[in-house]
Amino acid sequence: MLAGVKDLEIGRATAADAGELLVLTRACWVQEALANETFDIPALHESLAEVQAGIGNWDTYVVRDGVRLIASVRGQLSTNEDGEPVWEIGRLMVAPDLQATGLGRRLLEHIQQVAPDEARSFSLFTGARSERNLRLYQAAGFRPRPELSAPPAAVTLTKPR
Repeated sequence: MLAGVKDLEIGRATAADAGELLVLTRACWVQEALANETFDIPALHESLAEVQAGIGNWDTYVVRDGVRLIASVRGQLSTNEDGEPVWEIGRLMVAPDLQATGLGRRLLEHIQQVAPDEARSFSLFTGARSERNLRLYQAAGFRPRPELSAPPAAVTLTKPR
């Protein structure tokens, strides 16, 4: 049973989390594929080695309820189209049976809080038809930026820091 969302600890992912992250990713992104009518979603095609590399290249955080890995998010400093530092947020995911509990919102807040000081803005993308995700991100101050590049069937959203 899920502990109180506020009581769950957010910790850094380790290489040992890669297998569970791969399973969680598939469970979460199949829903996105169905909602957006495409399986051309990069997360669905990652290998275990790519998930392991992602843990090393991104600041990746996980949440466990007991021994079960139930949620994750990651961030990475890069530059935007204007050459300014931007904190890219990715792979925000909550196990399908635990969605709509506030855990996604908590992880989104966390990943923004841990962004390096030099980040001037936040950027992420989600499925163009992922209504629940779009509501979450817009409620958190992100705005759709259709003029910016995004994977197929997705839209980029940004937020100033």
